[in-house]
Amino acid sequence: MVEKLRGLSAGNGQQVQLLQRIDNLENTYRRDPLRLVAIVKGILEGERAVLLKQDHRLPLSFHRRQEELKFGLGLQRLRHKVGEIQERWKQMEEGTRGCRPASLQDSQLKIEGSLPGNDLLALLRGAVKELDDAKLQVLNRLHIWKRQQQLAGNGAVFEENLAPLQKRCESLVEVYFQLQQLLAVAGGELGSDLLSQLLEQLNAVLNTLVKSSFLVEKQPPQVLKTQTKFQASVRFLLGPRLLLASAKPVMVKADMVTEKQARELALGGYGTLLSESTGEIVHSTVALETNAASATSSATFKSMLLKRIKRCERKGSESVTEEKCAVLFSTDVTLGPGNLVFRLQALSLPIVVIVHGNQDNNAKATVLWDNAFSEPGRVPFVVAERVPWEKMCETLNLRFMAEVQTSKGLLQEHYFFLAQKIFNTNSASPEEFHNRSVSWAQFNKEILPGRGFTFWQWFDGVLDLTKRCLKSYWSDRLIVGFISKQYVSKLLGAAPDGTFLLRFSDSEIGGITIAYVLRGQDGSSQVENIQPFSAKDLHIRSLGDRIRDLEKLRNLYPDKPKDQAFGIHYNKEHTGKDGRGYVSTTIKMTVERDETLPTPAPTYSLPRPPPEQRLGQGFRPLMAVPHFRAPKEGSVPSTSPFQSPPPLLPTSVSATAPPLSLGSGLASQFLQQNLQPWMPEDFMLPELEGLSPEPTDEEMLEIPPFLDHVSPFEAPLQPPHLLPGRGSLPHLPPLLSPGNNVDLPTEEEFLRLLHPTQMEEALPPSSFLDDPMVNPSW
Repeated sequence: MVEKLRGLSAGNGQQVQLLQRIDNLENTYRRDPLRLVAIVKGILEGERAVLLKQDHRLPLSFHRRQEELKFGLGLQRLRHKVGEIQERWKQMEEGTRGCRPASLQDSQLKIEGSLPGNDLLALLRGAVKELDDAKLQVLNRLHIWKRQQQLAGNGAVFEENLAPLQKRCESLVEVYFQLQQLLAVAGGELGSDLLSQLLEQLNAVLNTLVKSSFLVEKQPPQVLKTQTKFQASVRFLLGPRLLLASAKPVMVKADMVTEKQARELALGGYGTLLSESTGEIVHSTVALETNAASATSSATFKSMLLKRIKRCERKGSESVTEEKCAVLFSTDVTLGPGNLVFRLQALSLPIVVIVHGNQDNNAKATVLWDNAFSEPGRVPFVVAERVPWEKMCETLNLRFMAEVQTSKGLLQEHYFFLAQKIFNTNSASPEEFHNRSVSWAQFNKEILPGRGFTFWQWFDGVLDLTKRCLKSYWSDRLIVGFISKQYVSKLLGAAPDGTFLLRFSDSEIGGITIAYVLRGQDGSSQVENIQPFSAKDLHIRSLGDRIRDLEKLRNLYPDKPKDQAFGIHYNKEHTGKDGRGYVSTTIKMTVERDETLPTPAPTYSLPRPPPEQRLGQGFRPLMAVPHFRAPKEGSVPSTSPFQSPPPLLPTSVSATAPPLSLGSGLASQFLQQNLQPWMPEDFMLPELEGLSPEPTDEEMLEIPPFLDHVSPFEAPLQPPHLLPGRGSLPHLPPLLSPGNNVDLPTEEEFLRLLHPTQMEEALPPSSFLDDPMVNPSW
């Protein structure tokens, strides 16, 4: 530190004063340097306490650096002890400290006369013990690496580099071989019992290091669809140091295992053979290759494919997308000068196998929950059923930022809305939610009240929409997003006219809506919510351009002009002609809001004929007719065959109206004799009083007026009950008022009226109508 300060620019007053103080410290503590160490240590511990009180936890980088320093110090101490053992053994061999006793084991029973042997034994035991402690530190670091790899599946930052861990493993193996050589040399002095005991401890350390250093470097996809190729790779950290050069390569095999099989393997120490694979994987065997340039030993599976999966029995109400399995990578290797055979096995992270894309959403929920809330070193694949809401907030925020790829995460207000949604309550305060726990069922099994989806399905829809269409808007904090419609009304109710905000739809999956306030002349306010936009809508026209199209929108809540807020998100409007000579066109969005909606006119469905009506027993309907509505009062018939018909209903109808005249001709007889008898009382004219003269359906089919023609087929006979290729003719009520005789159309026009889409076919000849097979009653 002093050298660094002196190397900086000279003449700086603060640096000069600091250097003078350092010189004073050196002079003060030169005779007692450990006192200075204790003071500095106390200062650092005080600073640590202040940080913990403020932030509750230290940064991950601090813990990582602290752990690296601790391991490095322990490794230096271990190497120093090994060197001390070697030096002591040399001294004993040279006899510099007197005659060497015949047996160190016997020397333990003697007094003071064989201290060198006792020292050597104590040093050896201490070295093996420290090697075992260093091994535990390496295992702990490997567990941390695996846990970070799992959290990376939810979007956490992950340090994938395995080189530091490989260096640690190789350093401990190097110490192992040194101690093994010392034990082999001093075996005669230690005795067989002590020697076997120390060798057993050493071999246990090596066995654990070798098996733990075989791990999955690149995980297979955790939501895996059958008949889809996927990749994965495994790494053997001690491969470059221990693998023997042989003509026969080491092969690594991949098998699919169930949760039960994974649990049995874990309890057995990952050394047992797999009895049966639960799925068929294509291209499941790859060679373990050692690269001398990069000093790595790995096997990469580039084109695996899960051909089929064998489902196991599920627990209770567990669905297919809650069933977890894994890929087991295994191989047998021969290591070291002693040709020791090791069976290496590495289990992937939990995998949910799906067979259809519509299972993807629920499968991602299972993976998200397992990645977030599983404990290191657990029994596969046990995970808590309930977790604190605070941890759930961290998980949702992590997932949101990773999925959208933004640095702007969720805010406390967003967490409050999400808590209200998942717990289905509006009465709790934000502080009360912090003390609650959320269950897996609330997360993705129970349907939200009044909706058709779960909390996760809704949240995942928001993720997908924001990632695909709204990333820049969210990153610029232009979207409030997670806010209820009721709270929006409260915020905008007191805002100026045209103030708006953007929120995610609460009732639709993957939708965003614009809420804005309109003020009337009397100062009253009304908050409107535009129909939500989906990703498909926003691909047609962007959100920024839609906001620009609506002149009613003026300020983004609370008071930012919309052009200032969204100007950078507007797309340039193309005018004139393009390169091919075509005039450019533009899609514009409008909001149709009718201030005074008319009272809708009632519609009436005409009755269907009784089911017992048979062919030849009276009327048989031919086709369905649109609902009839009251005409506008005072409407005048038109002579055009494509205009609105003349009025069919009087303004008011008497309850005792006499029989109606339906004109003359075949059609009139058809209406009189077949339709009227089937009209129930509910559809009689007295019930039609007070109808609105305005039709409610602007696209209602218009019936051409009856023209002054007489049917050439007019005769005092009933029409046919059934014509070939025709539909059903309706029951029509007696709609014509007394004395309102209207001439009916010809037969051809009548049929064209009833069957406009079938008039390309020729009308049947009259002889066909006389056929008794067609109309037995004729």
